[in-house]
Amino acid sequence: MEHLAQLLQCYQEAAEPADFLKAVVQTVPSHTVFTTSLGVEDQVITHFIARHGLPVRIVTLDTGRLFDETYQLLQRTETRYKLRVEVYYPDANMLEALVKEQGINGFYDSVARRKRCCYVRKVQPLQRALAGTQVWITGLRKAQSENRSNLSPVEWDANYNLYKVHPLLDWTDAQLWAYIKAEHIPYNPLHDKGYPSIGCAPCTRAVLPGEPARAGRWWWEQGAQECGLHAERKQKQ
Repeated sequence: MEHLAQLLQCYQEAAEPADFLKAVVQTVPSHTVFTTSLGVEDQVITHFIARHGLPVRIVTLDTGRLFDETYQLLQRTETRYKLRVEVYYPDANMLEALVKEQGINGFYDSVARRKRCCYVRKVQPLQRALAGTQVWITGLRKAQSENRSNLSPVEWDANYNLYKVHPLLDWTDAQLWAYIKAEHIPYNPLHDKGYPSIGCAPCTRAVLPGEPARAGRWWWEQGAQECGLHAERKQKQ
């Protein structure tokens, strides 16, 4: 945790998120990973990394249940920025055991089963992707949900023993979309169809007028907003 105060100061002094990212890789100069879900926040961060040639691994998780539009966006992103996104998949044996136990769509049956599905398809692959990492860059923003409104731009993640940084934490929706449009950054067309937050296809719906941005995620569960990637781990490995 020796760099925590320094990284926080870098965030406060940076004129824009790209400057903060430059400072991050200079302060902790090795083993930096950015995990992208290919949402609009993540597309902006990918744009920063590619434009400035930052030494950051870009990683995404393919759960096997993503929208076709998401796969198409992955291809368009790699072509636009002339880079390869590292794709991590669920462990085949764990996934086969999960489906054998609860069926292909068993996650609808209970919160416990849904969390187990998220663990196998997302959390366990993330653990492998972050192994040996010192800095984890995310696209989390305060405006995304109440759960994220009190985040710090730089945190020490005791689960993974690394610095977790959120360069767009204070950006508003208006700032985000203005930048996307100005820089012609590729984004998922589902955003134009009422999907502000996009995850697995069976677990994501469009939001209704006036609903929070993440109301379309696991909508059949009362108040569910997180899958476990950015919450305290409680699953056994």
